[in-house]
Amino acid sequence: MPATARKLPNLMTVAEFLTWPGDGTGRTYELVDGEVRAQDPGSDAHGTVDANLISFIHNHLKAHRPHCRVVSQGGIAPRLRANWNYRVPELAVTCIPNRADVHMTPEPLLLIEVLSPSNRRDTWSNVPLYASVPSVMEILLVESEEISAELLRRRSDGSWPEDAESFGPGSTIRLESIGLDLQMAEIYAGTHLARTAER
Repeated sequence: MPATARKLPNLMTVAEFLTWPGDGTGRTYELVDGEVRAQDPGSDAHGTVDANLISFIHNHLKAHRPHCRVVSQGGIAPRLRANWNYRVPELAVTCIPNRADVHMTPEPLLLIEVLSPSNRRDTWSNVPLYASVPSVMEILLVESEEISAELLRRRSDGSWPEDAESFGPGSTIRLESIGLDLQMAEIYAGTHLARTAER
């Protein structure tokens, strides 16, 4: 442990977590059932995929839904064990204006995670909690080491499907929550996987 790192706290509530100064290392943490969980840094490809998604979603919202915005690593308050869980998806889209001193993304419509081998299990464990947020209409999980994505979309009756819709190279992902068609080639542009994405 680096000399500047502080000991991680024991169980905390969300209110305590939001005032916690961190461990001194600059790492990003989530609160999982009262325990802090570090988010591992992503690879170069992970960061590129993330940046591509932000760019395409931001430009789409600016042109077609200017009252909406994309938020990077904004906090999410699930309905399940809400006082003990604060999760941080890669991206979120909300149409609620930003306000001062607000830590959590208000009423997100779309949540996106970029998966890496080191975060896969933890990220998938977040999905049921994301689905518990009433405003969330879609949850997109995008791989960073292969051309693959999975999309969960809430049904009109409010329920969620048992299985996610899968996408591979050459596919188009329709994000109905914001009216955007995303090409897999666009998502992976600039990565070592780009040529495969076009097929």
